[in-house]
Amino acid sequence: MRSALIVDDHPVIRLAVRMLLERNGLEVLAETDNGVDALQLVREHEPDIVILDIGIPRLDGLNVISRIRAMEVDSHVLVLTSQPAEGFCQRCLQAGAKGFVSKEEDLQNLVIAINSISAGFSFFPADVLNAGQPNLVSEAELVERLSNQEIMVLQYLASGLTNKQIGELMLLSNKTISTYKSRIQQKLNLDSLLELIEFARRNDLAPRQDI
Repeated sequence: MRSALIVDDHPVIRLAVRMLLERNGLEVLAETDNGVDALQLVREHEPDIVILDIGIPRLDGLNVISRIRAMEVDSHVLVLTSQPAEGFCQRCLQAGAKGFVSKEEDLQNLVIAINSISAGFSFFPADVLNAGQPNLVSEAELVERLSNQEIMVLQYLASGLTNKQIGELMLLSNKTISTYKSRIQQKLNLDSLLELIEFARRNDLAPRQDI
C-alpha cells in the first residue's frame, strides 16, 4: 500500500485530503501543519508521497522540498497549494517537487497526480511550464530528448561504471564521456550522479539492485 504524509496548516484541508487518499487506497502515516515537523516526519516515516502546501509556518514549503530532496529517502513531494501556478510552479519544480496541484481545481486531480508520480512521471500544469521551459512536463518526454549515445552513457552510469570504464566500452575518451554526462544532466535538469541514477531507475533504464 502506498503511504502519504499531509503537510498543510488548514485542518479542514488536511481532513479532506486524508479522506480522499484513504478512499483511494493510500495509507496516511501522519500529518502536520508546519515545515519543521514535516522534515522530522519524513525522516521518521519515509512516506511514498508528501502532500505539501508551500505556504506553511516555521519553514516554508520551498525549503522543505529542497531539504527532502537532499535526504536519502524515496519520498516524492506533491505540492497542493492555493498559490498561483504562474508564480510558483517552476520554483517548486526547481526545488525538487514531482508535481503541482492547485486547491482551486477539482481535488480528484490530486489522485491523478499521485498515480502519475507513482508511475515514475511528474505532474505539472503543461501550459505554465511551456511558458518557460517547454519540455519539462514529464520524465517520459525528457527521456525522448536524449540521443541513443546519451541513453547508453546514462545506463552505464546508473550501473556504477566510472567515466573511464564507460569510455573504454564505447571507445571514447574520458573527456568525451564527461561531456556526455554534463549534457545528460542539463537535458534532464538534474544536479548530481545520484539523481541521474534515481532517474534511470524510475524510467527502467538501470538495474534495480543497489549500486
